[in-house]
Amino acid sequence: MEKKMDQNRMPILEALNTVKNMRLVPFDVPGHKRGRGNPELTAFLGEKCMTADVNSMKPLDNLCHPVSVIRDAEALAAQAFGAKHAFFMVGGTTSAVQAMVMTACKKGDKLILPRNVHISVINALILCGAEPVYINPQIDHRLGISLGMSLGDIEKAITENPGAKAVLVNNPTYYGICSNLKTITETAHQHGMQVLVDEAHGTHFYFSADLPVSAMAAGADIASVSMHKSGGSLTQSSLLLTGGNINADYVRQIINLTQTTSGSYLLLSSLDISRKNLALNGEAIFQKVIGLAQYARDEINRIGDYCAYSKELINGDTVFDFDTTKLSVYTLGIGLAGIEVYDILRDEYDIQVEFGDLGNFLAYISVGDTDKNIERLVSALSDIRRLYKKDKVGMLEYEYISPIVAATPQAAFYAEKESVLLKDSLGAVCAENVMSYPPGIPILSPGEQITKEIIDYIVYAKDKGCFLTGTEDLSVNRLNILKRGV
Repeated sequence: MEKKMDQNRMPILEALNTVKNMRLVPFDVPGHKRGRGNPELTAFLGEKCMTADVNSMKPLDNLCHPVSVIRDAEALAAQAFGAKHAFFMVGGTTSAVQAMVMTACKKGDKLILPRNVHISVINALILCGAEPVYINPQIDHRLGISLGMSLGDIEKAITENPGAKAVLVNNPTYYGICSNLKTITETAHQHGMQVLVDEAHGTHFYFSADLPVSAMAAGADIASVSMHKSGGSLTQSSLLLTGGNINADYVRQIINLTQTTSGSYLLLSSLDISRKNLALNGEAIFQKVIGLAQYARDEINRIGDYCAYSKELINGDTVFDFDTTKLSVYTLGIGLAGIEVYDILRDEYDIQVEFGDLGNFLAYISVGDTDKNIERLVSALSDIRRLYKKDKVGMLEYEYISPIVAATPQAAFYAEKESVLLKDSLGAVCAENVMSYPPGIPILSPGEQITKEIIDYIVYAKDKGCFLTGTEDLSVNRLNILKRGV
C-alpha cells in the first residue's frame, strides 16, 4: 500500500526559504542578482518575487533531472491527483500536451483524436510527424457548438485504424462538455491503445465528486492539467500526469526535448503551493465555485434571450457529462455574436470574460469570485440585452466546420509553399494554422483544403472582431498554401 504523504509539505517553497536565509552572494544567473540590478522591475514585481527568481542550484534541485525537492514536490502532486507520476511543467499546458503526444507517437504513427483540439495538439503532430485520424465532433445546432466524442465514432475509428497508438480526448471542452471518458479508455485499452487526455480545463475534476470523472480516475494513461487555470498557480505552470503503465523515465526524456533547462522557481513554487491548497481545501473550494456558477446561470436565464446551459445538454453519448463550474452563455438570441458581447462587456462595463466566439462567451468562475462579481456580470448582460438587442438574421450559427484533410500536418507545414490572398486560396491546401484565440481551436490546420465555407467563416469572424492568429501574415489577409503545380 502506498505510503500517505504529508500534503501540508511544500518542498520547493521550503528549499527556497532555506536558500534565502543563507544570504548567498550570487555569482550565477539570473543577472538581475535578486533584483538589485533592475530596480524598476523590482519596484514592479516586489523584492519577495525577485529574490525567489533564482537559478537551479544543488539545494534547489534541477527540473530536468530532479533528485531532491522537485522530485518530492512532484511525488506529492502525483498522490494528490491520483497519478503514478506527476511532472512540473513551466511551458504551460502547451508543453504538457506536446510531451504527451510525443510520448505516445512517433513519425508515421496514427493518433485518433477529435478535430476540435487545441492548437498545441496540432503543433505536436507537426513536431513528431504522427498522422491524425480525426473524429469530427457532432454539433448542437441550437447553440452552434461542437460536442464531445461519440463512442460509436471512436469504435469505428479504432476498427478502421487497428494500428493506431493512442486516442486523445478533451476533458472537458472549452464549453464544459465531457465525453464518456471511462468507457472510451476501456475500449482503447482493449485494442492496445493508450489514452491521452487534454485536461487544460479540468484541474478541478480531481477534487469534487460532484464534477465529471478525471483522467486518472477513469484509468487514462497520460493527462495534461492546467494548474494555472482553475488550480490557482501562476500563468504558464501546469502538470503532466501519468498512470502506472507509462515509463516515467522516458516521459522525462521527452519533456526535456522541448522544455527549458532554466525552470522558473516562481512557477515551480506556485505549483507546489497550489497543490497543497487543492489537496487540503479543494473539495470546499470547488463546491463554492459550483454554487456561484449555478447562481449565475439561473440569473442570466431569467433575463431572457440568453441561454446559460448546463447538464440539460447531457444525452448519454456526445454530452456524457457537463462541467458545472463553466459559465457558457449562448448570445445569438439577442442578435449579437459572443465576441461582440465579450467586447461590450470589456469596453463598456470593465468586465473581462475568458473568450467569445461567434455564438457564445465563456465567463471563467473560480474561488476568487464573489456574489458581488456575479451580480455585476448579470446586471451588465441585462443592460446589453436592453441596449443592443437586434434581429439575428444573417448571423452564422455554427462554430465548427468539418475539414477536408489532404496531407499530414508535418508534411504540409514543411512543404514548399506560397503566400496568396485569402480570396484566392479557394481549393488550395493550407500550410499553416488559422485559429481564433482564445479558445485556440484551429479553423484551418496544415494539410487541410480551403473551402468557400471556411473562407466565408474567416471573413465573418474577422468582421465580428475575433482575434485570429497562427498565420505568418498578422493581418490574416493572406494564407500560406502548398505551392501549386509542384
